[in-house]
Amino acid sequence: MTTLRFYKYHALGNDYLVLDPVDCPKVPSPIEIKKICHRHYGLGSDGILYGPSPAAGGAFGLRIFNPDGSEAEKSGNGLRIFARYLFDQKRVNDLPFKVHTAGGMVECLVAEDGKKIRVEMGKVSFLSKQIPVTGPAREVINEKIEIQGRTFYFCAATVGNPHCVIPVMQATPELATQYGPHIETHGFFPNRTNVQFLEVIDRNNIRIEIWERGAGYTYASGSSSSAAAAVARKLDLVGNDVTVHMPGGTIHIQIADDYAITMTGPTTPVGVYQMNAEVISQKVAL
Repeated sequence: MTTLRFYKYHALGNDYLVLDPVDCPKVPSPIEIKKICHRHYGLGSDGILYGPSPAAGGAFGLRIFNPDGSEAEKSGNGLRIFARYLFDQKRVNDLPFKVHTAGGMVECLVAEDGKKIRVEMGKVSFLSKQIPVTGPAREVINEKIEIQGRTFYFCAATVGNPHCVIPVMQATPELATQYGPHIETHGFFPNRTNVQFLEVIDRNNIRIEIWERGAGYTYASGSSSSAAAAVARKLDLVGNDVTVHMPGGTIHIQIADDYAITMTGPTTPVGVYQMNAEVISQKVAL
């Protein structure tokens, strides 16, 4: 094979490459993923969505890879993009369907001819053993963390992947880029963590800045929106319907009483790319 075919989409500036097993039966290695996702040496993306593959119950199987080559359990934006890809390929229609990820099963619905995607993300948990966070079994709410000489108070959550949510008076890109890398790899989080700096605008609106595990500073994130909105609800700072504002745009989050999350947001197709296989064999410093 001299070329590989990728379908590129973005969800509020968070871009992914869909790699169908029909075009590439073997999952790329971590170093191959790093080369493909590289902004200068490859096609450039925030990750690779590898699927669909067969899954139990007639679901579409999906594996999600970060640009550093690591595998993610779940991605809200990735799921919306994958749902749009399935819709564009006429493998689904406007009826609900299920997608299986390493972070659990979700239900998706494509609306407005693919421009709006709803995903039932599952229930958010604040329990340390499920996230995971080190220490005794507990809900991780308003705990102290010291980073580069600064003290923050954080809440931890999982919606199938780990999150550290830090309420602040004003969420800025500088907070995410300065402290995010150190929080991601902090010893509190054995599997590393996604990081959100959370600013509450009012009872129906929040703003977040995101440092994404394995990807870095990110314009938007569906799972981060889900976790941050759930934390804001847990702290009684918002109601059950929340619009999450991010540099890339907005996502709507509905929070049930049991913290089950329904996420709704847009996707945009970018193009279909034929990448030369020489990209994989090149020797570059990554």
